[in-house]
Amino acid sequence: MAHIIELFFKSDSRGSLVDIRNSLPFDIKKVLFIYDVHEKRGGHKHKETIQGLICLNGSCEIFTDNGKEEKTFVLDSPDKCLILNPEDWHTMDKFSEGAILIVLASMPYNPDDYIYEKPTRKND
Repeated sequence: MAHIIELFFKSDSRGSLVDIRNSLPFDIKKVLFIYDVHEKRGGHKHKETIQGLICLNGSCEIFTDNGKEEKTFVLDSPDKCLILNPEDWHTMDKFSEGAILIVLASMPYNPDDYIYEKPTRKND
């Protein structure tokens, strides 16, 4: 299931520094930024890719569904990282003005890795 990890950060009188690479449970193979968002994004899960989502500026909500549990996460600090496992179908929504979301992925882009069908439950 998707979960938040606290990234290693250091603050002093000069400012704050966050170490992303040594905090993630995977090696980074793809990096992308999402910004200037005007509608819901995502709507998929992956076959293999693990992702780390960090809201560098502003805030946004990430809805996840792994077929067993649904959960919504608020990303509103650059030292919080949401880890999405391959089975975590997700959408990204409610971006604040000026929000910037960075997505770090364990695999390079591969269109065959995407699954767009939302998980179903026996009671659905």
